[in-house]
Amino acid sequence: QVQLVESGGGLVQAGGSLRLSCAASGRTFNMYALAWFRQAPGKEREFVARITWSAGSTDLADSVKGRFAISRDYAKNTVHLQMNSLKPEDTAVYFCAATVVVSWSASRGRSSYGYWGQGTQVTVAS
Repeated sequence: QVQLVESGGGLVQAGGSLRLSCAASGRTFNMYALAWFRQAPGKEREFVARITWSAGSTDLADSVKGRFAISRDYAKNTVHLQMNSLKPEDTAVYFCAATVVVSWSASRGRSSYGYWGQGTQVTVAS
């Protein structure tokens, strides 16, 4: 079992920045990748960013490339999502997720992730 706890959400003006953190505990040695997904009201949960736990390979959704960055602190079992140049359309609940499925191609899909945090609200005011 892996437990995930997100932090760092809040209210920010358009153009501002926020840094989300996800602290992992439990059987973290089994993790292949961690990812951030987000869900806006009335919309599907969508992929935002992912990082492989061991190698640190990263990938971002096209909608956030050039504005967001994902990183990990291996020693602290923590993943961060740095969000810059925020837009109102970034408003959503952001979820951290972990997968033990060793597949780069599959790790963009939410169905690959068996462990989820409770989510943290990000609101970007125009």
